[in-house]
Amino acid sequence: MAGRTAAGARGGIEGGRLWLLLAAGLSAMVAIIFAMDSGVEGVRLAVRATARTSLALFLIAFTASALMRLRPGDATRWTLRNRRWFGLGFAWSHLLHLLAILWLFGNYAGQVPAPPMATVVGGGIAYVFIAAMAATSFDGAVRWMGAKNWQRLHMVGAWYIWIVFMTSYGKRAVVMPEYIPPVLLLIAAAALRIAARPRRTAA
Repeated sequence: MAGRTAAGARGGIEGGRLWLLLAAGLSAMVAIIFAMDSGVEGVRLAVRATARTSLALFLIAFTASALMRLRPGDATRWTLRNRRWFGLGFAWSHLLHLLAILWLFGNYAGQVPAPPMATVVGGGIAYVFIAAMAATSFDGAVRWMGAKNWQRLHMVGAWYIWIVFMTSYGKRAVVMPEYIPPVLLLIAAAALRIAARPRRTAA
């Protein structure tokens, strides 16, 4: 079954097609939410929904290499092969998330509390990393930047985004149990990355 699934993926949903499917699905989701409720509650729902899709896509890209090292197989090979497209899907989801937040505070500022400055600054830095990582997700960027610089950018950016997600969901999980599962997923993803890190042998 896994072999047939991976073979089907190679023949169809791969690369740019995968990103187009993700981007279209995410955009349709937000459009449906606004069609059902264009008021403040609809915008709040769009913010929450895009936060969740962003987390899911980020975790797929974040763990793709680790899962391939720990459990090589057709599914993990396909995921790793399409990691950049899941990453770009995450970037698109988080762009929609940002637009929903700007719409919320731009049109309903009197009905929602302003976010703390630390949240604005921390989230702003995350968006800088997301933009930089999305812009350098192609082979030409590796040649232009150099492999080591490219790896540093994507490693630091990925872990910074992980910290932002962990902080955001962690502080909510203290008072709202429904946020505990995302926190556990983030911890598991970090554990996978650490467990899959290549071991250094003594000289």
